[in-house]
Amino acid sequence: MNDDELVRLDHRHVWHPFTQMREWVEDAPVMIAEGSGVYLTDTRGRRHIDGISSMWCNIHGHRKRELDEAAKAQLDKICHSTLLGFASPPSIELAARLSAALPDGLTRVFYSDNGSTAVEVALKMAFQYWRHKGENSRTRFVSLNNAYHGDTLGAVAVGGIELFHEAFGPLLMKGFKAPSHYCYRCELGKDIRSCDLACAKRLETILARHEDEVAGVILEPLIQGAGGMITAPPGYLKRVADACRKYDTLLILDEVATGFGRTGRMFACEHESVTPDIICLSKGITGGYLPLAATVATDRIYNEFLGAFGELKTFFHGHTYTGNPLACAVALASLDLFESERIIERLAEKIEYFRMRLDAISAHRHVGEARSVGLMAGVELVAEKATRIPFPYEAKMGWAVCRKALELGLILRPLGNTIVLMPPLSITMEELAAMMDMFEASMAGTF
Repeated sequence: MNDDELVRLDHRHVWHPFTQMREWVEDAPVMIAEGSGVYLTDTRGRRHIDGISSMWCNIHGHRKRELDEAAKAQLDKICHSTLLGFASPPSIELAARLSAALPDGLTRVFYSDNGSTAVEVALKMAFQYWRHKGENSRTRFVSLNNAYHGDTLGAVAVGGIELFHEAFGPLLMKGFKAPSHYCYRCELGKDIRSCDLACAKRLETILARHEDEVAGVILEPLIQGAGGMITAPPGYLKRVADACRKYDTLLILDEVATGFGRTGRMFACEHESVTPDIICLSKGITGGYLPLAATVATDRIYNEFLGAFGELKTFFHGHTYTGNPLACAVALASLDLFESERIIERLAEKIEYFRMRLDAISAHRHVGEARSVGLMAGVELVAEKATRIPFPYEAKMGWAVCRKALELGLILRPLGNTIVLMPPLSITMEELAAMMDMFEASMAGTF
């Protein structure tokens, strides 16, 4: 099928996510046909650096031989069988490997399909945990402003991005919102040099006032992704974890975006030696190859669901593709690559260079802040640097920079006025330099 026919059919039938379709159909989309390493090739033969890891999930690059072979080998056995009443070798092996890779104590793996479902599982798990303990008043969750935990209704309820979530307000359960750790635009009007983590203190105040109502605290450790790549100040995560312990509240960490090396450690919570009660994983779990998610809990959580059949303590939740063998087989191969290629150990040099280039970009007259953790970064554009006045949303300045980058051979995507840069961890130093050169050129070509 030729490009013109594909474009016609796309405009006629495909409803794209987070996309204003009236504007979408005014142009022909870039259609990705192939991938190799950090490069994506479109149907017209143009190569582009995948600067967002195909929505933050690609780890080892595209068409990684070991992952291809793992998928093909599993195809010769079986693609899918249910975990409802049965088991499968890949899902068992992966659960054991994940437990070994995670902080001590996270031992019970519940599979699902994507980041949103991983969060849904965690919320329902935490809620039902307290029911089993006889603490029926614990029905609400504490989450952060600017948070994003997915697009299913439970995940939206603990989200905090008004642009995404406001329309669904009448459908959502009610919880408590704590201030974001958005130091560049602190909603408490504090200065990071003297605030003593006032945002974390506010969260602790919520726990103190509503101790008997709160089932859990959920947050994205170290960096809020879709909220604008908002980095947390040092010590914030540890302070929140300590508050959860003080008030006997469950801590749920959403590592859908930050897990599997993105922050320079295998999991972001390791940076501050925090072990949550429940952790949510997806995106990079299969190296970006196949949909898979895992919600991993401690024995403390799991044991409350044990009982006689008639006690109805079962966790009544499941998905058709739970523990899909094909996805689990690729996830196992991905974990093998972390070991054989020493991926975490080799990230330090890339992260240092990435940070150095971002520091240089932060001097641009229309960059308010360039912030990063590991190989995750957000460059926030402003109309006026001194006053931090943002560009109007409708000006689409983030999109303008990304369009220019695409012309130069770099795929990026904005979050409003914030440009996300998140290359595959496999990117070489030379490829990373080329990516940052293209980004700087796209800035220069836009402003």
